[in-house]
Amino acid sequence: MATAKAKQAEAERDDAPDDETEQPAAQPKKKLSLKMIIIAAAALLVLGGGGVAAYLLFGRTANDKPVQAAVKPAIFVDLPDVLVNLSNAGTDRTQYLKVKIVLELPDANLVPQIQPLMPRVMDAFQTYLRELRPTDLDGSAGLYRLKEELTRRVNAAVAPNRITAVLFKEIVVQ
Repeated sequence: MATAKAKQAEAERDDAPDDETEQPAAQPKKKLSLKMIIIAAAALLVLGGGGVAAYLLFGRTANDKPVQAAVKPAIFVDLPDVLVNLSNAGTDRTQYLKVKIVLELPDANLVPQIQPLMPRVMDAFQTYLRELRPTDLDGSAGLYRLKEELTRRVNAAVAPNRITAVLFKEIVVQ
């Protein structure tokens, strides 16, 4: 009876599906198919993106010309030299600042509108520059602050017109 039970148990093992071997085979098929879908979708995106890029780069005809923005040349207006004595903090030695300034305008049409206002611009420069101390002009940061402040003052003097920048041709501190 023991041998009959052993044969019956062996027959049941052969007939019964092996859970350990079939389940791992079934799960990777699901993962493989999901992986294949993801890979296929990524490949389609890459190919589609490449096709769009190729069309945009090479798909133009001879009649299609790229639109280029017209670059306006900057207009420069020279100002008279400015020579001021700097504010000293009780020292006997007087220091002077000599500046040659150029205004950068965005449009040539502004020149006739700004020319009558030049006395106002020069007055704004004189009053501001006379209050500076020699230490205010130290280094590139000091010159940058000076340039920004002069640009702000010019724009206030010529309002509603606006200039692009104040440029220094020469700066001498003695």
